[in-house]
Amino acid sequence: MKVLVVGGGGREHAIVKKLKENKAIDAIYALSGNGGMASDCICVPIGAKELDKITEFAVAEGVDYAVVAPDDPLVMGLVDKLENKGIKCFGPKKSAAIIEGSKVFSKNLMKKYGIPTAEYAVFDSAKEALLYLETAPVPTVIKADGLALGKGVIIAQTRDEAKNAVLEIMENKKFGASGNSIVIEEFLEGPEVSVLSFTDGKTVVPMVSSMDHKRAKDGDLGLNTGGMGTIAPNPYYTEEIAKECMEKIFLPTIEAMNNEGRTFKGCLYFGLMLTKDGPKVIEYNCRFGDPETQVVLPLLKTDLFSIMKAVTEERLSEIEIEFSKKSACCVIMASKGYPEHYEKGFEITIPESEKSSVYVAGAELLQGKLVTAGGRVLGVTAVEDSMENVNLQGNREKRD
Repeated sequence: MKVLVVGGGGREHAIVKKLKENKAIDAIYALSGNGGMASDCICVPIGAKELDKITEFAVAEGVDYAVVAPDDPLVMGLVDKLENKGIKCFGPKKSAAIIEGSKVFSKNLMKKYGIPTAEYAVFDSAKEALLYLETAPVPTVIKADGLALGKGVIIAQTRDEAKNAVLEIMENKKFGASGNSIVIEEFLEGPEVSVLSFTDGKTVVPMVSSMDHKRAKDGDLGLNTGGMGTIAPNPYYTEEIAKECMEKIFLPTIEAMNNEGRTFKGCLYFGLMLTKDGPKVIEYNCRFGDPETQVVLPLLKTDLFSIMKAVTEERLSEIEIEFSKKSACCVIMASKGYPEHYEKGFEITIPESEKSSVYVAGAELLQGKLVTAGGRVLGVTAVEDSMENVNLQGNREKRD
């Protein structure tokens, strides 16, 4: 069995390591992978957005199954292309990936089907958006409609900040064409929860909940990033809240997508906020989160590949999925200066005894040495019986 994993970050490394546990898999290819993943799979230098090249490679190598992990290739329709060539995939088709690809679509979907979310307004012109902001309550949230590497959301504390955000996104094209339309959204307060879920379009199986940390530097002093660390399970996500989310958010979302003719099969990520009025959806992602995957998959006891095949074949209800009752914590080791300017090319040394708990993201092999090649470089994960027992102090000392 030959399996292809599209992507090259810490999330993909976590997926590859979990897939390796299935002995029926003879070879795992990662496109493009990274230098730190090379010991766990065969890395092929084809980018995640090079859809035709990925498809050609998969056909030529006789790939049996593909896992499309990043948002861009999903939204661009890579699953459609691969399935048209007879290659089974884990991940939604283009028509369903729009749930992340367009915030306007997802907000309108929630409104239409009564799924709890923040109040919002959609704008296609900066002039109309600025006029709306004259009387809109602040703080407020400004979101670019399309994908923006996880950075297309700006929380504006003042009216002037909100107006500047609109101009940056719509006039200065800070996020390119993703900002042709924007959503201006009610500012919600409460603990945030990330819930990844397996779904075959009929059954929904939530994974263990998690909480991520976005700001660089200790004490919330740094800028927002793609994620500086995660813990699982989320301490705020009780069984009672989970039941409410299943009834009011998870199942209604799957049913809504089916009703729209956009059946979702793959990993559907629910970004939630637990407000005083109950849980509400902040965002949907059409794939595994990063770095949430790095704490969720280490707690998964059921074989991941078996689950993925069940999703593809629409028999998820037949699989019993079990997660460990333990706790996990992931700390991101990032390049100095991230998420702004940072230098590359520094050698990385990972002790052999620690490799099983390290997920490599922004790194490459140069002359046989593993060196930094990105902002978020490593994800170091610990699993313990309880969160109180998780101790990453030694890793923090290495990072500093």
